[in-house]
Amino acid sequence: MDLPPALYLPRDDGYEATALTIGPWDRGLQHAGPPAALLAREAERASGIPDGQTVRLAYDIFAPVPVGPVRVSATVIRAGRRIELVETVLTAGDARPLMRLSAWRMRTRADDVLQAAPDPHPAGAGWQDSRPETAAFFSEDVAYHRALEWRFATGSFNSPGPASAWTRPECELVEGQPMTPLEHLLVMTDAASGISAALDWGTMSFANVDLSLALHRAPQGEWLGMDARTVLGHTGAGQCYAVLFDEGGAIGRSTHALFVEPR
Repeated sequence: MDLPPALYLPRDDGYEATALTIGPWDRGLQHAGPPAALLAREAERASGIPDGQTVRLAYDIFAPVPVGPVRVSATVIRAGRRIELVETVLTAGDARPLMRLSAWRMRTRADDVLQAAPDPHPAGAGWQDSRPETAAFFSEDVAYHRALEWRFATGSFNSPGPASAWTRPECELVEGQPMTPLEHLLVMTDAASGISAALDWGTMSFANVDLSLALHRAPQGEWLGMDARTVLGHTGAGQCYAVLFDEGGAIGRSTHALFVEPR
């Protein structure tokens, strides 16, 4: 199968989304993982802390992002040599913001002043011992689910309930530039509510209106994973919680707020 080389192609005034960004709800709309990674990339490019670490990422999803040209912009809200807050915004077509990221970044210490025992990853198995799987609910054969290689330690894309999965990039974020571990983490993490779906994709919609990550260390290596669980209320809302990890152990947690209604 021939796949695009990247999720986005660079353009003079922004980026062009490829078919690998297509989400599960509509072939004309992006999965939120790729634009989340693009916004994180822009936040790091705007940073005034060389070799800093991004420790909190809070996304607001104002409207679906179309598959096509997009633009990103960045503003340093709180500048500093040790701690800073960067805001990035994604638009498409007009100036109306579609997604916004608020990212806290900190200086990275290199002296190991804080010695901490690593938390083991909760997957139950390493990526080598996990089961390869492809999502069956995407309407397009070439879409977001092809951007990463998926291996499940527990649960499944294609049946309801909690799940633990490992992923590895199968493309670049922006053509000509290898995907960084943080970018990979963002491409992956928005799918936490997909791998742990508690409802039928064919009859119910449960799109997230936000995405938040809290990281106690930066992701490392080629393989990253998440252990996800979705919890539903009875009033049309849900939450997805995930522990995020690499081969060295847990690196942080994520949450989604889900808007639930019949399709």
